[in-house]
Amino acid sequence: MTDTQVLEIAMHAMVIALKLSAPILVTSLAIGFLVSLFQSMTQIQEFTLAFVPKLIGVGVVLMVSGNWMLHELQNFTVGLFDMLPSLLG
Repeated sequence: MTDTQVLEIAMHAMVIALKLSAPILVTSLAIGFLVSLFQSMTQIQEFTLAFVPKLIGVGVVLMVSGNWMLHELQNFTVGLFDMLPSLLG
């Protein structure tokens, strides 16, 4: 296994991790921004107010895109196992 192959696998793993985490992070960021905007407009300073909408939003995103995430991760893992003989030999 050469250095180039290791870097290629690591880069591919980071891209997959970014693709899988992006929907959850973007949803959490958007909901957090909207809740903080609402809190600043209404002068409500409750720290736990943002937790429930974020939890619901992340749950919805996982239900909607969970199947896609699972298939992406499965394809990556199958690709790694398919490359294993060529990496070792």
